[in-house]
Amino acid sequence: MEEGAGEGRISSGAFVPHALDVTDAEAVGRTLVGVGEESGIDVLVCAAGTNVKGRRLEELTPEVWENLLAVNLSGAFYAVRAALPYLRASGGLVILVSSVSGAWPDMSGPAYGASKAGMSQFAHAAGFEEHANGVRFTSVNPGIVDTPILDNRPEPPSPEIRAASLSPEDVAATCLFLATLPPRAYVPELTILPTRLQALGKSSTASPPLPGR
Repeated sequence: MEEGAGEGRISSGAFVPHALDVTDAEAVGRTLVGVGEESGIDVLVCAAGTNVKGRRLEELTPEVWENLLAVNLSGAFYAVRAALPYLRASGGLVILVSSVSGAWPDMSGPAYGASKAGMSQFAHAAGFEEHANGVRFTSVNPGIVDTPILDNRPEPPSPEIRAASLSPEDVAATCLFLATLPPRAYVPELTILPTRLQALGKSSTASPPLPGR
């Protein structure tokens, strides 16, 4: 579903993939402008993210810090900056996939947490500025999601933890829900957590409780 200004437009179902380094501002700009000029931009979802094993403060180097910020935060800015004229024209929606790690401390590390906090605040500040232009910004804050990024933990989670985690499809469904709301509805922030592992402000590092155990 693609949101236009005042009415919905159903996607054709045809998708053209583009390989892209989100830390390359010029490449991001060229790609987004190319898409915008060809078909306009109704919904922009920024979901790129990374982390490293050596994530503790005493382990972080300037190079690691800069790379995490570049992937997790700056890439979203590059995309939004290039897409903004097309989003204004369509009365569009920007979904920035942040993390609960940007709202409360956990074992994700200071650099990751700082990048995700920045992502959330970028969404809020951009939404504050652009709502009068009809452009909505939503920060989606997932808890633990079973993706390959978990392999970058100092100790990757057990199969039991992965099974209880959110799936990428859960986050995608959340984004689809937001994208299919009418243009008059604005959701500044949405948090989604795995039921058995996390609550607001709390993460479980042990095996999740199972029924009957």
